[in-house]
Amino acid sequence: MTQMPMGAVPKKKDEKLKVIGKSNGNPKKLFYEVKRNYSAYLFLLPKLILFTLFVAIPVVWAFVLSFQKYKIFGSEFVGFANYIKVFESDAFRIALKNTLLFTVVTVPFGVISALVLSTLIFELGKVSQSLFRSAFYLPTVTSMVIIAMVWRWMYNYDFGLFNYVLGWFGVGPVNWLGQSSTALWALIIMQCLIPFGVGIIMYLASMGSISQSLYEAARMDGASRFKQWIHITIPLLKPTTLYLVLLSTIGSFQVFTQIIMMTGGGPGSATETLVHLIYKTGFRDFEFGLAGAQSVVLFVIILIFSVIQFRVLRHDE
Repeated sequence: MTQMPMGAVPKKKDEKLKVIGKSNGNPKKLFYEVKRNYSAYLFLLPKLILFTLFVAIPVVWAFVLSFQKYKIFGSEFVGFANYIKVFESDAFRIALKNTLLFTVVTVPFGVISALVLSTLIFELGKVSQSLFRSAFYLPTVTSMVIIAMVWRWMYNYDFGLFNYVLGWFGVGPVNWLGQSSTALWALIIMQCLIPFGVGIIMYLASMGSISQSLYEAARMDGASRFKQWIHITIPLLKPTTLYLVLLSTIGSFQVFTQIIMMTGGGPGSATETLVHLIYKTGFRDFEFGLAGAQSVVLFVIILIFSVIQFRVLRHDE
């Protein structure tokens, strides 16, 4: 039997790669590729249509609107006027400050707590692991509307759980959501105490792929379990950590449901966030051009944060 030289690629695969590689910029090759894999493209078509209708077109339209004063009959081009309004707006600055505070506290807390909980769960048996995985993942599949309603009851001034517990220590009731000094922190505490289910699941999966020989070698060198965790587990989980930090940062900048369900951005502007401000500008004040400019600025802020995080946490081989 003739053996193929090391590193050689079978002829059919080679031809297929050649077709795909040369299809870039060549309409005939592209058409041939689509014709060759038409069944796969047919399966992708419904999702592509929905993505185009409900994501791609609205995003492009929001960017176009940001340069217009929108009117139902005949919008007016205003250049960068909407962007100037955004940066001169006190409401936008307050919303940005609140969103940054929310993100800076909740993202590190969520990722670190997910890492610690995953480490504790990973040491358990399979049955216990499954139980805790399900328990911590449950809030992820539960509607945030329902979670927010439960927490609103817990923060209730007259019969809420938090004021009831404070009463045991002789502390008077606190109007958690009704005063500026506590409203935003009440939302931050709520977000921190909701388990980061996706993070726990992903950390557990990543821990399972770490070679046990590394831990055995460390044990032979006399490393404690804590040192093994610091010098083996955490560095090897860096790609997962990067993904989770990016994911949770984007989610924190887009916080909306908790705000509209629990405080409506109040009292005053104490809990106003960027996405809630964009919602009010567009659908309450009907200033779609200004809302489009706010959306583009939010996109740029998230992009900058994502690039910084990627450069800081990227995994160098």
